[in-house]
Amino acid sequence: MRAVRFHEHGGPDVLTVDEVDDPEPDYGQVLVDIEAAGVNPVDTYFREGAYPVPHLPFIGGGDVAGTVAAVGAGVERFAAGDRVFGTGLGNGMPGSYAERAAAPVDYIAHLPDDVSFVDGAALGTVGATAWQGLVHHAETKPTETVLVHGGSGGVGHVAIQLAETMGAQVHATASPEYEGTLLDLGADQVFDYQNPDLEAAVVDAGGADVVIDLHMDQYLQFNADVVNTGARVIGIGNDTADGGFDDIGVTKGKEVQYQFMSMFNADDLSAVLGRVADLAANGEMLPVVHETYDLAEAGDAQRVVLEDSFVGKLVLVP
Repeated sequence: MRAVRFHEHGGPDVLTVDEVDDPEPDYGQVLVDIEAAGVNPVDTYFREGAYPVPHLPFIGGGDVAGTVAAVGAGVERFAAGDRVFGTGLGNGMPGSYAERAAAPVDYIAHLPDDVSFVDGAALGTVGATAWQGLVHHAETKPTETVLVHGGSGGVGHVAIQLAETMGAQVHATASPEYEGTLLDLGADQVFDYQNPDLEAAVVDAGGADVVIDLHMDQYLQFNADVVNTGARVIGIGNDTADGGFDDIGVTKGKEVQYQFMSMFNADDLSAVLGRVADLAANGEMLPVVHETYDLAEAGDAQRVVLEDSFVGKLVLVP
């Protein structure tokens, strides 16, 4: 099969398309004929060496969608021919930037017939992350206001849809050029993240009861200043390793709860993916796919996912 591998750590240019042997599914795994693979910023961290890999050369990529070609021992919930999607590959095991991959059943779920493989591949990481943040950690209520920082990003644009589906009022920060798209996705109000009076604008709009924060290092104090009493701030992403408070006392006065999270800590990731699939099938949470790429263009896709501004996700199509 063809697979995108890096033989050494470095920039996007270290990615090469190699001919390699097909993987064999181990106990509790299925072999997936890959139709699409999502591209996420975290994929670049493994390539660069910021996150460890078990060996070199290595196949990266976490999100996958395709058809089960074979099942390993101990597999009961899936059979050859099933449409599936999932996430979590490429972390301690070969990833999804390939024509086939062995995927643990705990990392995949059935993909409904009316959800495309491309949409399935784009949903894994971001859909499960949004679910864990808004449903599991924040326990968002229909009467509440949700503020999504980075509303145009992968997690952000599906978090807007999920919060709207849950009945919440949804606000987002983003570039003004994406306001119309985010309003169409379910946001009630979109704030220019570069507005010098952003704090006042959010407070005047009613503050927030739940914050989904994709830029924790920038907004830790901001969140405390704009949220309402008893708010939950869910920290998902950050641009640097730094971050702190100028006035931590306000967090005590409002009894703000800060929950930093990782999708990989979900108690039952497969079940979460199943709920995400249901929402997608109902048209309640579908990804915006900005562009698709061939395997040979994986390096270009990884440059774009870090350097360009756009709404939604990028996907490789082998």
